Amino acid sequence: MPLPLYLLAVAVFAMGTSEFMLAGLVPDIAAGLDVSVGAAGLLTSAFAVGMIAGAPLMAVLARKWPVRTSLLCFVLVFAATHIVGALTENFSVLLLTRVIAALANAGFLAVALSTAATLVTADQKGRALGVLLAGTTVAVIAGVPGGAVLGTMLGWRATFWAIALLCLPAVLGIVKGFPPRMRGTAQGASAGSPLRNEIAQLAKPGLLLVMVLGSLVNAATFAAFTFLAPIVTGTAGLGELWVPVVLVLFGCGSFVGVTLAGRLSDQRPGLVIAGCGPMLLLGWVALAILAAQPVALLLLVFVQGALSFALGGTLIARVLYEAVDAPTMGGSYATAALNIGAAGGPAVAAATLGTSVSDLGPVWVSSLLVALALLIALPFLRVVAPRVGQAIR
Repeated sequence: MPLPLYLLAVAVFAMGTSEFMLAGLVPDIAAGLDVSVGAAGLLTSAFAVGMIAGAPLMAVLARKWPVRTSLLCFVLVFAATHIVGALTENFSVLLLTRVIAALANAGFLAVALSTAATLVTADQKGRALGVLLAGTTVAVIAGVPGGAVLGTMLGWRATFWAIALLCLPAVLGIVKGFPPRMRGTAQGASAGSPLRNEIAQLAKPGLLLVMVLGSLVNAATFAAFTFLAPIVTGTAGLGELWVPVVLVLFGCGSFVGVTLAGRLSDQRPGLVIAGCGPMLLLGWVALAILAAQPVALLLLVFVQGALSFALGGTLIARVLYEAVDAPTMGGSYATAALNIGAAGGPAVAAATLGTSVSDLGPVWVSSLLVALALLIALPFLRVVAPRVGQAIR
């Protein structure tokens, strides 16, 4: 894999740390700003909504910009929103900064995904996506638990300052890794690929199908992940310092899953989907039943991280393959698919917190979402994951 791809992963690490870090900070933010845990959890949904709207909007905006200009603008805006978030005393302002940060993150990912496709051969999109998602999983392993520890020791605002600082090496990496006038797919193809034709690709059944499936699986991942902290400290009865431990385990599992699936998703996507899907469903059910037992909780969190990212990463790779005729917008479609799930999952999960299932409601939501994805995917597996080199027309 080319060096610029890994430099993009550095920036994805900083942004992924911000996107995921709220899983360990929800109770503290709720207490600090005098809102409910459910309301604080919606900060994750607000971020995801910004990602959904921002992905196509920012992709269109950046169509004619050089790669380095686009990426630098998005990273700097992202850093600025975290400085404001660290200073505010108002929950509404914090919510707004999450939306703006998401717009910047969406623009970055849309350009990065499209650019990544130009840095590898046509049959390595899955591996390229795996490298970028590895930045996210490392964020879960190191950045998110580190943020949880920092938040426990110094308060949640310290984590926002830390994210702003993490953007600095990302800026240096972009400056060093990309020439000032380098143009990627999104820019180079814009003249020969009218925007209306690329938007029309959304009418393709295959593209819509894999976007829906990717959204459902990601919704399941975020539904449970966002509310892991209350499960750890409430249902399992562990101390607050166990929250970062659980997040590390989930991150380690996700890194294993995305790394292995990245090598299989290009050549054997059907195997990943048919194999990981049922196991992911059983894992969420098992976690809901056994969460009160700490050993079982720790083991299952690792397994679910691996299965969630293996399956989700493969489905998002299929989006890139099916969007091959949308070279400037394909990255935004993949980004939107990821974040439609990230918005919907926590929103639905938050609604279950006040019911009889209490802290375990989000895990049951994850189970139902994966079950729905399987009901859609398995009867059409050859359509969802055609043989290598084939796409749905």
